[in-house]
This record gives sequence, structure tokens and C-alpha cells, in this order.
Amino acid sequence: MKAKVVNFRRGRHTQKTNQLLLSVPDLETRSAAAAFIGKRVTWKTRSGKEINGKVVSPHGNNGVLRARFRQGMPGEILGKEIEIVE
Repeated sequence: MKAKVVNFRRGRHTQKTNQLLLSVPDLETRSAAAAFIGKRVTWKTRSGKEINGKVVSPHGNNGVLRARFRQGMPGEILGKEIEIVE
């Protein structure tokens, strides 16, 4: 399933580059987003390398997901598509 990267998780003065906010089409409620917790997330770089993460929680009440990665992600990922597997 495809998702779109909306932004990094951030506060007023900081941003966490190892956590991404993902928007999935046809996902509109927090309870529907909770069904994705624990699923794997994969992003392929331009060089073909795969970076893996995991969906850890819903974000807000409108069906946005929060995914955590081991390493910080580059800024070029914003607005790109990412694959949710499993």
C-alpha cells in the first residue's frame, strides 16, 4: 500500500528527522489508522538502497500515521511516496 510523506514530526522549535507523518488515501479516522500500528514501512532511495521503519501510532484524529526510523531521513523524502508492507 502506498502512502505520502506529509512532514517530519515536529514541535515549535525542533523537528525529529527519524519520525515521519504519513498520509494514506481513504484513511480518515484515528481508529482506522490504529489498524496500521506495527506494520513495516520501506522507502527506496534514488541509488536503490532501502530504508526500513515501522508505524508506531496514529497522529491526530484524521487518519495520519507516524512512522519511526532508526536513522534520520533526508529532506528529499518530503512529498514522496513510501510503501507500507505486511
